[in-house]
Amino acid sequence: MAFSLSAASHSSLCSSASTKVSLSPAVSSSAPLVALSSSSSQPHSFSSLRSVKSSSLFPHFSFTQRKYPINGTKNRGCSTKCAASDAAQLRSAKEDIKVLLRTKFCHPIFVRLGWHDAGTYNKNIEEWPQRGGANGSLRFEAELKHAANAGLISALNLIQPIKDKYSNISYADLFQLASATAVEEAGGPEIPMKYGRVDVSVPDQCPEEGRLPDAGPPSPADHLRDVFYRMGLNDQEIVALSGAHTLGRARPERSGWGKPETKYTKTGPGEAGGQSWTVKWLKFDNSYFKDIKEKRDEDLLVLPTDAALFEDPSFKNYAEKYAEDPAAFFKDYAEAHAKLSNLGAKFDPPEGIIIDNDPAQGTPEKFVAAKYSTGKELSESMKKKIRAEYEAIGGSPNKPLPTNYFLNIIIAISVLVLLFTFFGNNNSDYSGF
Repeated sequence: MAFSLSAASHSSLCSSASTKVSLSPAVSSSAPLVALSSSSSQPHSFSSLRSVKSSSLFPHFSFTQRKYPINGTKNRGCSTKCAASDAAQLRSAKEDIKVLLRTKFCHPIFVRLGWHDAGTYNKNIEEWPQRGGANGSLRFEAELKHAANAGLISALNLIQPIKDKYSNISYADLFQLASATAVEEAGGPEIPMKYGRVDVSVPDQCPEEGRLPDAGPPSPADHLRDVFYRMGLNDQEIVALSGAHTLGRARPERSGWGKPETKYTKTGPGEAGGQSWTVKWLKFDNSYFKDIKEKRDEDLLVLPTDAALFEDPSFKNYAEKYAEDPAAFFKDYAEAHAKLSNLGAKFDPPEGIIIDNDPAQGTPEKFVAAKYSTGKELSESMKKKIRAEYEAIGGSPNKPLPTNYFLNIIIAISVLVLLFTFFGNNNSDYSGF
């Protein structure tokens, strides 16, 4: 499921090759990031966004020896941490992520990747990185083996080549970049992101297990509040973020939730099977809320934490609103996603890095009348006349005229000149009579 902080294990889609985990058989909790390598042409899928009940992190993978750097500082010259990311590389990496999404259909697991890195944040702990949050710690095996993160090794395998290509991007930024881009490429809102997150450098800085939510607790609404209030999020943000369940599917063999297959998942994309929350489970919209409200399709998944959104009075206010108003959902979701992606992060520079405004385009020059003035003051009567004529044709101090207005004026004047010349010449011809 796309709502990666939920406990429901959900399969993200990827039509990539079958996998091998590059993890040494005797790797300790301090081992670096583990990765997957392709070994055949058979497709595989990813596990979902929920905590699985199995204690085995890699039940379906064989093991080979390959390790990635634990601090992601390749060619960066930083020995203890990754500093701020490079803006140009972030922009290029975003384009590469878009290509990956269009070919591998891995939107859900990328959303989950970013959310699970950020979702460990504890607002009651001030120190970094003890407070958790978006700091790249999820790349370490010590945190990957947490039950809630089962299957995320597949996402790391997909994203690692991009990290290798763009070494001046922190893992923390790359995870959040992939998550936000996945939402946008699936048809969701543009997320107002900033970058420059600093990575933790060693596995000892990973948060303890148990900070992410479960899908089937005894009191679902209370459980959601316990987890998300700890992050500093409120009821509206909980419901809005839950709407990301519009992406993805769950598999019973991995999470204990969902059906092995439905009419919506039996043909993929990616590896077939699992049960989705929505009919079009690669399209980001408000279908999640509408489908839960209607409860008319047994082939669509509804977890206890999903149902709680329409059972708890406070949650229900927002869920009903989003079911009826997709624009309101998109607005609130974009804000909540951006807030989540920043939780616990330490930014370098402190104000962050914005990449969505292309510096090559530049900022439009502010109009300053004095730059185009002759220096001579107009008389008050002339100012009033000009203002009256300007307002008569729809202009105002805060409303510029349409860009083609002056072109129309020039054309009109040219026509008048031609007419005047024509009739003026005719009059001179008749003047001799």
